[in-house]
Amino acid sequence: MRKKLVCLMVASALPGIAMADTTSDQIKALQAQLHALQSEVKALREQQGGAKPTAKGTAATATTAAVATAPAEVDVSSPDYGKAQAHLTNDEVDQMKQQLSNQQLKVDSLTEAATTGPIAGLSVSGYLDPSYIYNRGLGTSSFLFANHENTYQYFNSSFGDVYLDIKKTFGVGPLAPSAEISLMPNRGNGITQLMNEHGSSTSNIVNTAFFTVPLSMTTSVSAGLMSSFGGYDLQLSNQMLTLTHGLLYDFSDPGSYVGVAMNYMGEGSKWAWKFMLGNEQFRTSGAQMQTGTNALGDPITTSNRVPTFTARVDYLWSSALDIGGSFNVGRQTLVQGMDASGNTLPGVYGVGGQASSPFGTFFFGEADLSYTTADIQYNAEVDYGQQQHAAYNGGQAQWYGLSLLANRKFRLPYVGRMGVTARYDVLANQKNGGGASSIVLNGNGMDPYNGFGIGASCLAASKANGGYGFECKGAVRQDVALDLLFYPTQQLTVKVEYRHDWSTQDTFLRSDGSYSKSNDLFGTQLIYSF
Repeated sequence: MRKKLVCLMVASALPGIAMADTTSDQIKALQAQLHALQSEVKALREQQGGAKPTAKGTAATATTAAVATAPAEVDVSSPDYGKAQAHLTNDEVDQMKQQLSNQQLKVDSLTEAATTGPIAGLSVSGYLDPSYIYNRGLGTSSFLFANHENTYQYFNSSFGDVYLDIKKTFGVGPLAPSAEISLMPNRGNGITQLMNEHGSSTSNIVNTAFFTVPLSMTTSVSAGLMSSFGGYDLQLSNQMLTLTHGLLYDFSDPGSYVGVAMNYMGEGSKWAWKFMLGNEQFRTSGAQMQTGTNALGDPITTSNRVPTFTARVDYLWSSALDIGGSFNVGRQTLVQGMDASGNTLPGVYGVGGQASSPFGTFFFGEADLSYTTADIQYNAEVDYGQQQHAAYNGGQAQWYGLSLLANRKFRLPYVGRMGVTARYDVLANQKNGGGASSIVLNGNGMDPYNGFGIGASCLAASKANGGYGFECKGAVRQDVALDLLFYPTQQLTVKVEYRHDWSTQDTFLRSDGSYSKSNDLFGTQLIYSF
């Protein structure tokens, strides 16, 4: 009987591997089986060594063996069933040793694959977040998912897409370098924000792509395409507590950068520092602007060779409270003027064609606070920014704002775990008609979909007097968002949001062609994370 049990243990080793959840579990299971089998073989060898018959007992043994040719009936219900000593031949022991060697080889192969193989240190995560948005002003109501459109609007920003994050760590421990690529083919940075040297946006599915090399336990260096350091709001839907982003995230905080960054946090320190030197935001290559035409009709160009420097500091007051701030300084490229046929107009810059230079000095600063516990989260942020020549009338663009967010999670009978979020934002962008690097106005000095720029009534009055609206003020924008969040499973999150936006100017375009000072959204979102 012991022989049958041992053989069953060996035969069950491979199915045990197939049922393991991970490579690590497989290795542990095989090692445990090996130890058990080795102990069993050792015990059987000792039993065989102590069972050698004496010369005097040979005849008796032979007689007993002859009598035992007819096996006795085995009672499986007996409490002594399975306790009898097993007797194996040398051939059977050799066979078991061969099987043990094969098992050890499999354990070694799995261990090597887990630590040095091509999948070692590889992780893949992501989410899908189909959304449904009702927009009162535009009169639209539909599902929003994988919407391949390079226009960025507050009701069609980074949500409603497929997100995939691929990370590979080379080695183990805190000093192991890593490379990380995130893909968002329809609503990511690559399609909604990034531009080449000529200011063109292409169908770039890359959202971020960078590598990190630790230099010590306190310092690391990263390089590639990275998100900016500003603000508390996050890009990814499964990390947000609202369906839509706030005004500061969408139109004030800097976007993504291509450059080199350094992270530093001293041992035992509560201060964390980040520094980055790179291109101006949104640019995958240095911008080129046409300033004229030579005798052969080829363009004369100038390039933005001034890098952008950005830094952030965080003070980790406690495990729950983080107080931080960041700033950016550099030079941003303005819009190149175009004629009615879409041809470049050398020497014409800015949305109103009034800028005296193709570039403008850019400065941005912000301070933010995050308080997070298991069931409560509070966030606050204040922003200030300015850019030379970036306003509608060619003057200095200026913006400043505030964002407040509160979230509470709780559990209800029959509903389970859920949460509620409230957010308020205000962003002022009035000076010289408004406009900024993240507030893109059209040729009339308006952004009628996001509610920025000069008002339609002021523009009409200016045109009636022969003007172009350069004397008009820009808008002060505000919004309130109320969200319900439900967590049916660990992977699934459901959001329901009502959002009301309003402006000091009539800047919201309606479906009938008129303009309004306010707009309303209602939306729901299903997020499945993996």
